Amino acid sequence: MRRAIWATLVAMLALGGAAAAENYPSHPITVIVPFSAGGPSDAMMRILAERMKLKLGETILIENVTGAGGSLGVGRTVRSAPDGYTIGFGHLGTNVANGAIYKLGYDLVADLEPVVLLPSNPMIIVSKNAVPAKSLKELLAWLKSRPVPAAAGTAGAGSGSHIAGLYFENVTGIKLQYVPYRGTGPALNDLVAGQIDIIVDQLSNSINQVHAGTIRGYAVTDSRRAEQAADIPTVDEAGLPGFHMTLWSGLWVPKGTPKEIVAKLNAAAVEALSDPAVRKQLENLGLQMTPLDQLSPEALGNWQKAEIAKWWPVIKAANVKVE
Repeated sequence: MRRAIWATLVAMLALGGAAAAENYPSHPITVIVPFSAGGPSDAMMRILAERMKLKLGETILIENVTGAGGSLGVGRTVRSAPDGYTIGFGHLGTNVANGAIYKLGYDLVADLEPVVLLPSNPMIIVSKNAVPAKSLKELLAWLKSRPVPAAAGTAGAGSGSHIAGLYFENVTGIKLQYVPYRGTGPALNDLVAGQIDIIVDQLSNSINQVHAGTIRGYAVTDSRRAEQAADIPTVDEAGLPGFHMTLWSGLWVPKGTPKEIVAKLNAAAVEALSDPAVRKQLENLGLQMTPLDQLSPEALGNWQKAEIAKWWPVIKAANVKVE
């Protein structure tokens, strides 16, 4: 009798879940962006949300939840109901590096369901205009000659800009003094104002200021020049070969979200990323589009695991810890 009752309950729950997935979405969806409004992550997600809502038929709201290198925002996603109405935006910093730095209270792989791999952002080495160096080789010499480490802005421990800084230290042997912000947007503002010395920043965040002449750009951290920064050499061309890094992003939902809902969200994102107008907007930000064969939830899950295997040893070797 008990087995029969239990089987009936399981069947009812399954039917209820199937019905919810079939009717999804029926009210607005919230995307949690774990960085400040106006930054590169926020800009990318707002462009995508505007197009995704056409496919989903519901408004998509952006909620900026900042702090602790983005781990607070990811935690909000993990603790949300697995019903598809809360989506988490994340990237290399929030959904890879933070696991090697913070005591999170959640598992970045086990507690989230991947949805889609979003466009990536090469990094660019930039400085305030008061720095005397005019080339990357001159910048490296200037950094090495300083009696104290240069002040390097980051979006917090574990952020993409912080990982890039650690990688920069690892490759060059130059030590930096990190200055954390709640996002690279505020960090860039202080770089323009001359309050900090350098940032290894997302290209999309800094390129307009480089072109405006308010900061100086030295090299893009890729093997090829970016279309939106064709006048900026690659690190290979500028004298720091092999310093390659791109900040990729993705969307996740809480563990247990029905696969049918994940599929609907993935389809909306893929359609948005295939829209020529959206692609143009993202490319104008300096973003590199994800290959079509890498847009499945499984592709994001596999990529995240591979990046954890690559970057955790680098971060742990630097002994970066935040309680």
